[in-house]
Amino acid sequence: MIPYFEQAYRTIVDNAMRSFLTITGLVIGVGAVVMIQVIGTGMAGAVNLVLGNVSSDVFVVEVNATQPHYDRALITAADLGELTQLPNVAMAIPLPAKNAVVRHGHAHGRYTLSSDAAVPFDNAPLAAGRRFTQAEIDGAADVAVISHDVAVRLFGTDDPVGQNVYEGARRFLVIGVLAPARAGIVPIVFGQDISVPYTRMVRQYARQARFTAVRFDVRSESDMKQTETDVMDRLRALHADKRLEYSSADKAQFNNGVNGVFAAITAVVGLIGAVSLLVAGIGIMNIMLVSVTERTREIGIRRAIGARRQQVLLQFLVEALMLCGFGCGLGLAIGLALGGAVNALAIVKLTGYVAPLPWASSALLAAAVAVIATLAFGTYPAYRAAKLDPIKALRYE
Repeated sequence: MIPYFEQAYRTIVDNAMRSFLTITGLVIGVGAVVMIQVIGTGMAGAVNLVLGNVSSDVFVVEVNATQPHYDRALITAADLGELTQLPNVAMAIPLPAKNAVVRHGHAHGRYTLSSDAAVPFDNAPLAAGRRFTQAEIDGAADVAVISHDVAVRLFGTDDPVGQNVYEGARRFLVIGVLAPARAGIVPIVFGQDISVPYTRMVRQYARQARFTAVRFDVRSESDMKQTETDVMDRLRALHADKRLEYSSADKAQFNNGVNGVFAAITAVVGLIGAVSLLVAGIGIMNIMLVSVTERTREIGIRRAIGARRQQVLLQFLVEALMLCGFGCGLGLAIGLALGGAVNALAIVKLTGYVAPLPWASSALLAAAVAVIATLAFGTYPAYRAAKLDPIKALRYE
């Protein structure tokens, strides 16, 4: 086999410009597909890492604010008691929030004061302190977990844990501090400015007991979608109005949305790449046919001195394989380089998260394209060369 590769290599090198122009379509097609695969996987992976802090057994139901029956759709405390009777609902927690001026000593700022259940991001890491105990939640204690930004602005370099912050005359003991945002251009941190037990939030700031959003904890994640539907249907039944509009959100919806967007982009670019590869394959077939024509007399001589048809066939198949291999290899290198550069210079800097990239699958993709292109577009020229009549080939000028 080695002599076949040596001969094919010499032929490609002797016609370097023609060979390069022949494989340009392969380079562009493979490079584009690999690049978008790397970028899409990197972006989707980064977003999924971002969403890693989202609890998968929690969803939120909100009242659609644009509906004509908004007041009737508001969720009441009595509704919560009924909703917790649903088989898969472990807990229903209202989500009131308030913008307020919070101070510590002479430092102050306007922040969002909300409950610990305000978003389904329970896994946001802590930099210091602890979370609320069940006793503090049951007793509606005046304790708070603050964000890193609030800690820096109100306490500077001091340790906030164990100190107090004030909202009006109300005092809250700081028991925990959230970790700082990831070091990306867009700061990504889950959690509120200042979180207090939801029982305190409801008692202090939601006396009307009518809510626009409620968090639900489920017992079984596998029944999440059905539970969301059951909750919204039960709310309409409790309010005796099928026209009421609610929406739900959970981790799976976020993930599916992100993956769907990048899957669509990858499919479109893949289609463009496929067209480019088709054009490149036709170009390879054309050049190989030209090569067969140019070397007709050479083929006749080889056949005359004893070369079999299988050997001639293999000679031109190896040449086609090397052309496709060079094109796909160069396209792979360019695609990986550009995709990796975009990932490192844009996606990582934007999100602060480094996702594993599909180097192995990209290499397999390029190898598969090379083999398919060889078989699809190199077989006919090689077969035509092998079928040449030795006598006619020797007479060819």
